[in-house]
Amino acid sequence: MSAQPEISPAASQRSAAEFPWTASAAHAPQLVATMTQYLDQLAVSARPGTVSAYDITLRQFAACVIETDPTCRRVADIDRRHIEYYKLWLKDRRRAGGTALAAKTVRHRLGLLRVFFERVIEWGYDDAPARVPIYPGDLPEVDDPLPKFLDDATAAQFMAALATETTPAKRLLVELLARTGMRVSEAGQLDDDAMVRIGDTHWLRVPVGKLHNDRYVPLHPILVDLIDTYRRERGRSRTGKLLERADGRPVDRRTAYRWVQAVARRAGVGPVHPHQLRHTLATQAINRGMSLEAIAALLGHRSMRMTLTYARITDRTVADEYFRVTAAVEANYQQRHDLPDDTAGDNMHRIAADHRRLLGNGHCTRPVALDCQFETICERCGFYETGPEFVPVLLRQRDHAATNDQHDRAQIYTRLLADLDDTT
Repeated sequence: MSAQPEISPAASQRSAAEFPWTASAAHAPQLVATMTQYLDQLAVSARPGTVSAYDITLRQFAACVIETDPTCRRVADIDRRHIEYYKLWLKDRRRAGGTALAAKTVRHRLGLLRVFFERVIEWGYDDAPARVPIYPGDLPEVDDPLPKFLDDATAAQFMAALATETTPAKRLLVELLARTGMRVSEAGQLDDDAMVRIGDTHWLRVPVGKLHNDRYVPLHPILVDLIDTYRRERGRSRTGKLLERADGRPVDRRTAYRWVQAVARRAGVGPVHPHQLRHTLATQAINRGMSLEAIAALLGHRSMRMTLTYARITDRTVADEYFRVTAAVEANYQQRHDLPDDTAGDNMHRIAADHRRLLGNGHCTRPVALDCQFETICERCGFYETGPEFVPVLLRQRDHAATNDQHDRAQIYTRLLADLDDTT
C-alpha cells in the first residue's frame, strides 16, 4: 500500500444496500467476522436504530477498505492510511439529489467508526488494531445553529388556523405538538389511555422515547376537551394507541409532517416542520419566565445542557444589560459637552487627570462622562481577599475617593479596613 489508490466514483455512489456482508466476507472473512461479532454484542444493549447505524457504517467502511487495499483482510491490519481513504470516499459520496454529504453526517460516520475501534481494543478482541487509527481532528467541525422556532406573531397565525381544523385526529395531533412540546415519535406512541387525572389536573403520560425515559406532562384544558371528543367520536382504538390515521394505522412522521404543513399553508406562514412547534413552545416558555428546570422536565431533557440551547435564543440577561447600557450611551450622546478653548489634546488629558481613579497598582483614566459597571468590581466580589500588608494602599484609595467625592468607593474601602481591624 505504498501508493494511494484512486477512490472509485461509482463505488462512492452506491447505496448502503449495495455493500452486503456476503460480498465483503468473500474477500476478507476475518474482517467481516470481527465487525459482525461487534454488531451482535451491540444489539444486546443498544437500540435497533443505533445498531442499524453501525451496521451501515461498518458495511460501507469494509467495502471501501477491500476496494482500496485488497490485501487488508483483518481489522487488526487497518491503519491510518485506510482511514484517510475512507475520508476521501465520504467526501466524494453524493446524496440522492446530487449534493455532498453534510458535515454532520460525515462526523457521525467517522464517530461511529472511532467508537468501534475503541471498543474492540478495550474488549480485548484478538483481531483489533494496536491503536485507534481515527483522531479527533478527523471529525469535521459542524455548525451549531440555534433551533428554528416561530415568533409570537407567526405562532398566533398558526394556532388560529389550527383552531379551524375540522378533522379531529389532525387537530389533536398538531395541538399536542404545539401545547406540550412532545416529539412526533412520542405522540405516535401515546397509549389510548395516556390521559390521567391526578387531583385537579389532567396529565398525559408520554412513553419511553428517544432518551429512554418516560414522563408526565400537564394538559391544557383545550387538550383535555379535544382528547375526550376525539376518543368519543373515534370509538375503540384499533391499535391501542391514542392517535390513529383514517386507515387505522398509528400516526408516523410523514403523516405528522403533512398535517402540520397543511395547517401552515392555511395560516399563510410558509413551511413549518413539526419539531419547530417543540422549539416554539420552549422559546415562549423561556420568554415568559418559566425556569429551565421546569422546561427540561416538560420536554423530557435528560441534561440541562440540552435545555440551555433554548436559553441562547432569548437571553434576557444579555438583552436587559444591552438596553440598559445603550440607554446610558444614548443619553450621553444627547448631552452637550463644552470644552475650554485650549487644544483638544490638552482638554482630553485634563479631563482624564481630573477624574482618574486610584487603583492598587495604578490609575483608571476613564472620563467621568463614561459610566463603568466594573468600577471596584474586584473589591465587591465575594472572593476578594486582602490583608494587613495592604492597609497603606487601602487608606490611600479611601482618602483619594473621599477627596474626589466618590462616596460609594470610599465606603467600600472603609468597610474593608474595618474588616481587617476585626480580624487582626
